[in-house]
Amino acid sequence: MQDLKYKFESWKCGRISRRSALFVLGYSLVLSTTLFSCSTPQNNTQKQAASSTSDTTNTASTSSSSNKVVRIVRSKQLTALAVLEKQGNLNKKLESLGYKVEWPEFAAGPQQLEALNANGLDIALTAESPPVFAQAAGTPLVYLAANSSDGKAVSLLVPTNSSVKSVKDLKGKKVAFQKASIGHYLLLRALEKEGLKLTDVTSVYLPPPDASAAFSQGKVDAWFIWEPFVTRSEQNKIGRVLIDGSNGLRDSNNFFTTSRKFYQENPEVIKVFLDELQKAQVWSKQHPKEIAELLAPVTQLDVATLEKMHSKYDFALVPITDKIITKQQEVADKWYSLKLIPKKVNVKDGFLSPEEYAKITPQEVLAKR
Repeated sequence: MQDLKYKFESWKCGRISRRSALFVLGYSLVLSTTLFSCSTPQNNTQKQAASSTSDTTNTASTSSSSNKVVRIVRSKQLTALAVLEKQGNLNKKLESLGYKVEWPEFAAGPQQLEALNANGLDIALTAESPPVFAQAAGTPLVYLAANSSDGKAVSLLVPTNSSVKSVKDLKGKKVAFQKASIGHYLLLRALEKEGLKLTDVTSVYLPPPDASAAFSQGKVDAWFIWEPFVTRSEQNKIGRVLIDGSNGLRDSNNFFTTSRKFYQENPEVIKVFLDELQKAQVWSKQHPKEIAELLAPVTQLDVATLEKMHSKYDFALVPITDKIITKQQEVADKWYSLKLIPKKVNVKDGFLSPEEYAKITPQEVLAKR
């Protein structure tokens, strides 16, 4: 109870609305993470997003120039979404429709979806698990599009001098990851492949910045994390990759999601966003050196390193199919069976009909069906 009080007070000092604060209190029961703290530097973005919601009455808020504001999560990874922001094409397209684009940052997927529900974000990009946890907490989200799995871009790190040689060696050891993230899900799958359970390791729930510090200080024995944290750890000789999400370990997709309200009120914006995103996906796939040069200032990695990282990504939007929905339901059922979400989730509540997807999905993507 003391922990929940701390989280509630943290949101209160961020000046979010009473309704949003009540959501966070409920969501904390699902995630049990120290998010949106008013006292830690790594959560400054969350404070800003939460603060902005108190001044916002509509999902697409109004700026001083009378333009509506669309808030799309800033991707700090080597993704087409990062390219979309840097190239500026989406900004120009939406400006002609009377919208201004903002790109708030968040530590990880769960924080994004808390902000989505609290009206601090309009379009999120997460792995498979954050939407499930959000749905379990009552968030009325909509799955807009699926993205490639990019399994190689997520890795289980151990210290460079660690005696751990396989996943089996992690039994009884401390493993850090963001709760309800792809790291959480892949650790579960990796352990199950070796006949182990999550309870066979000590789970240390930390957002990426905190996990990075704990890992570098030797306070945890392993860390499941995504790029560019993986490459930075390798370059600094802090960690080495034990396994990654390739070779069938990752069997799920990343998702672009929004709130039900934003979807209903801004279908034209969503269509433009997905059209421009698809163009950025194609460009990124075809221009490995250019994307590295474009994103070097963002990732603080050199161009040669980013080109190597580029090979870990597929840069592809994929159509929402029954197979994808079924897999997402399996993910939800798995978390429920482990009692990590409080109720059984019907993921279909967040998916649209084929006819609705046909109206917003680029034709090039629909053709892949």
